[in-house]
Amino acid sequence: MFRLSPQWPFSPQKSPVFYGWVIWVFSTVGFLCSIPGQTMGMAVFTDTFIEVLGLSRTELSMAYLIGTIGSSIFLTAAGRWYDRFGARVMITVASLALGLMVGFISITDLLATALGGSTLVTFMLIMVGYFGVRFFGQGVLTSSSRNVLLVWFVKRRGLVSGVRGVFVSFGFSLAPLLLGWMILTLGWREALWIMACGVGLVFAGFALVFIRDNPASCGLRPDGGLLEDQSIADVIEGPSQTLRQARRTGVFWIYSFSLGMHAMFSTAVTFHIVSIFAEAGRNATAAFGYFLPAAVFSIVVNLLASSLVDRRRLKPFLLLMLIFFNLGAVGLLNLEQNWGFWLLALGFGAGGGLWGVTSNLAFIRFFGPLHLGEISGLNTSLSVFASAVGPAAFSLGLDYFGSYDAAVRVCLGLLIVLLAAAVWVRQEEVINTHH
Repeated sequence: MFRLSPQWPFSPQKSPVFYGWVIWVFSTVGFLCSIPGQTMGMAVFTDTFIEVLGLSRTELSMAYLIGTIGSSIFLTAAGRWYDRFGARVMITVASLALGLMVGFISITDLLATALGGSTLVTFMLIMVGYFGVRFFGQGVLTSSSRNVLLVWFVKRRGLVSGVRGVFVSFGFSLAPLLLGWMILTLGWREALWIMACGVGLVFAGFALVFIRDNPASCGLRPDGGLLEDQSIADVIEGPSQTLRQARRTGVFWIYSFSLGMHAMFSTAVTFHIVSIFAEAGRNATAAFGYFLPAAVFSIVVNLLASSLVDRRRLKPFLLLMLIFFNLGAVGLLNLEQNWGFWLLALGFGAGGGLWGVTSNLAFIRFFGPLHLGEISGLNTSLSVFASAVGPAAFSLGLDYFGSYDAAVRVCLGLLIVLLAAAVWVRQEEVINTHH
């Protein structure tokens, strides 16, 4: 298999600090660079795309749905590629490809006009663009950036991942505001070009030079220190399960469905954020302003949970996450009230903070590191599929019922079912208690 030498262009052993912290920086930036493929990165352009492309909200949502579902089909295979080629190759290639796809979206209207300008042609072009940014951004780049950090730390894995989550949450919360400002100041096409260059050229180049797949290949131990005479097997954690074994467990499915529910619900709300707030009598400024308090709640809860989770089992964090999402759904149903707004921000914010903790640790804790790419790839595939269903379901609910409430109530019902199942499913995991 093809892997770059960990000694090129320099040896991580010569780093003045433990090289895991360099990986932490690039893992964090990798998450932030996935913004063009995340819902909040595309949602800011939704109304612009509707106007420029001449598509209805439902048509654009369906293009997003089909493109995202299409991308989800290949993410388990992408996980296998991660296990085979490593994080360094996958993050570099995903970043480059994401930049190219953002550039493609920026000229979709021009391509549609050149090809006749029919609704079908325009629909197909934007669908291809959505496929690309969702697959390479939300899918491959996000999953690879998450997994690479997990093998560099063991004793402080939860805390280190949580601190990364603080920066990611802050960046994600600012992204809609920053992108909105760029669209108003520079233009929507120019905003896409800036993102394409930043991700596809700048970050891809730095990732190729600085990222390393794991500490053992560099002669280092997780958490710090030289590997010396120990074999690589000595620093690989406990027993690992294959994807086939993981799929036979209730634990895999309850975590995957719970994480996927967050993807579906929060993606739908984010994608239609302006319209949802307008239905509740609130303007676009209030809609984008929602992200800041939600991020504050997310950061506080993420830090608190991350400081505790390394010595505790994951099940209570999963239950709390689902409880907060239920509260957020209730707040969304009462968004016209101030208490509804704040309950939504608290529920989705705190729930999102706990989602970060559980999504980081669940699969490596329960199934080990050897097949982490493939196992987490299937989970990512399910989450991306769910994120595709959300916006379209909300849009169809609005078309048929004249309100988003029906879709929100369905999500609330599913969250209640998941909470009951999470209480019932037995969970056995290995947690690190040596500090």
